[in-house]
Order: sequence, then structure tokens, then C-alpha cells
Amino acid sequence: MPGLIEVPAQIWLAVAPVDMRRGIDGLSSIVQQALGHSPCAGSAFVFHNRPGNRLKVLLWDGNGVWLCQRRLHRGGFVWPKANDACFSLTPAQWQWLISGVDWRRLSADPPAHLQA
Repeated sequence: MPGLIEVPAQIWLAVAPVDMRRGIDGLSSIVQQALGHSPCAGSAFVFHNRPGNRLKVLLWDGNGVWLCQRRLHRGGFVWPKANDACFSLTPAQWQWLISGVDWRRLSADPPAHLQA
């Protein structure tokens, strides 16, 4: 997440899909109640829709809350099918995920043109 948004210490994927009409308050409620985390702890929380072609990122930067959305025009984001409610990603895995690449099968860093 280059630019205005600092790379958070932790990036958490919410495994279950959510309604993309939810805003900051609705997603913060999911973070607290379903995921068991504090939305103001400095971690990024990433949510996806059922078809898997959209995601939203919720991030507290110490001064306010960011809510960002990304949509793929073709294909979908690769999401874990874990038993846990949330799943942690490394910054390299995050770069692969938002590029639409299957980050679970890759162990190398993304190419320089895909890095922030």
C-alpha cells in the first residue's frame, strides 16, 4: 500500500465473504465480533465479496480509518479456504494477492514492477 498509507505491521484476510455495501462501521464490527481483533490496533483487515472479484481494506493509521476498495475486471482474488476466521499475510503475499496472482503457490518476492 504505497503512498499515503503506510504498510501495516500485519495484514489479515477475513476468510468469509462480506457484503461490499458495508462501510467502516460495519467492517469494524466484523473485525471486533467475528475476527476477535481490535480495528484500531494498526493492522490491515482485508475483506472480499462472494464472487471474489472485489476486496476492501480497513486500516487504522493512528489518526483515522482508511477504507480502500479494489476490483478486478477479469478473474478473481485467490482467497484461503482455512478453518480460521482470519488468515495472516506477509507483505510479499499481499503484493501477489492484489495483482490477482495465486500467492499461496509462490515463495519468491513479486517482480520489481509489481512491488510498491
